[in-house]
Amino acid sequence: MPWHQTTLHYFVLMALGFGIGGYGSLIGAGGGFLLMPLLLVLYPHDPAHYLTAISLAVVCINTISGTEAYAHMKRIDYKSGLMFAAATIPGSIFGVLTTASISRKLFEGVFSVFLIGLALFMFLRPKSHTEKKLHRHSQPSSGMTRVLAMPHGISYEYTFRPLLGISVFLFLGFLASFLGIGGGSLVVPILAYLLNFPVAIATATSQFVVAILTLSATLVHIWLGSFHHGAHRIAALGIGVLVGAQVGAYLSNKIKGLWIIRALAFALVLAGVRMLIGALG
Repeated sequence: MPWHQTTLHYFVLMALGFGIGGYGSLIGAGGGFLLMPLLLVLYPHDPAHYLTAISLAVVCINTISGTEAYAHMKRIDYKSGLMFAAATIPGSIFGVLTTASISRKLFEGVFSVFLIGLALFMFLRPKSHTEKKLHRHSQPSSGMTRVLAMPHGISYEYTFRPLLGISVFLFLGFLASFLGIGGGSLVVPILAYLLNFPVAIATATSQFVVAILTLSATLVHIWLGSFHHGAHRIAALGIGVLVGAQVGAYLSNKIKGLWIIRALAFALVLAGVRMLIGALG
């Protein structure tokens, strides 16, 4: 590839990284569910595990940047996040090993069905939140209760079942690393719908959990040697997501939680349909 075309290619990757980083940080998803379909389109001849390695590394960069931004906003539930992140690590290792053992076409089919299914679930079960100084909604009768105080006099109180969360995150670690998406698109609805986290806390804590999940998966990919000619792509995408993640975290304070969830569902539909057409073609 001529030098000027190579340079343009990397500038395009940086621009994509900025968009993915901004949108991913906005919705607390890391952006892997958008990056993987793009990588599959841009590099039609690369094995799936090469591309999942790139995606997971970029998502790791994105979520570390997003976590830093959310930390300043005091929106991360660190205790719950560490507990759930630890549960994802065994599954993330097994997921990486599984991706390396299947064909690309099978991977694309599984990926598209997953995206469309998740989007339908989120469309059918929108979760609205009333932002008040003290945020309360339907709570389990027993479980672990958190109270998080944020700037400007806002605080959130919520109760969740830790054993349920740990069980779900054990499987999520496998699925997220297997698909190369990092899992933020799963973590946000799990925290918000299943575990009663307010959306504002769910999006921030999701970044923290996914940063740890993707770091463990990336280390396994390094051990397997999956980064075949992928370092330059990761660097270009990573530069973009570092900037975009900060922008997305800032904008998350300006957009209501319900619209964050709906925006995520809409993006999942687009990505899933595109992937399914490719898998069936």
